[in-house]
Amino acid sequence: MGEKIICQNRKARHNYFIDEVLEAGLVLLGPEVKSLREGRGSLSDSYARVKRGEVFLYNMHITPYAYAHHMRLDPVRPRKLLLNKREIKRLIGKTEQKGYTLIPTKVYLTRGRVKVEIALAKGKRKYDKRKALKEKQLKKDMEEASKWGNY
Repeated sequence: MGEKIICQNRKARHNYFIDEVLEAGLVLLGPEVKSLREGRGSLSDSYARVKRGEVFLYNMHITPYAYAHHMRLDPVRPRKLLLNKREIKRLIGKTEQKGYTLIPTKVYLTRGRVKVEIALAKGKRKYDKRKALKEKQLKKDMEEASKWGNY
């Protein structure tokens, strides 16, 4: 039984240098889990912060479950991430360094549990992004040339 990817942050690798990746649990309510099982989640513009010794995920949008009339939840409410104290202390030390931030890269289901992959990342400058795109294009051109070079 593998994992089912619910949503991904595709721009993360374009906008950030990713140093380290962690898996964290996510504190959710029943209708939110049902909505995520249907694939109704989005990580665009979301980020994580350490606050009073706990890690919270902000701006993750979970569309309200259509059949949950008894609960009306805010779709972008802050959600607590479940990590060990040792991991949280290490994240506090790293995020206090200049330029480091916590971003979610994907949300997935594994063994019936919703998990978030968060990355310790440093923001890219505009020239870094241009350089990465240029290298990607060169690599693509070289592969294409080698493919057509051998008739």
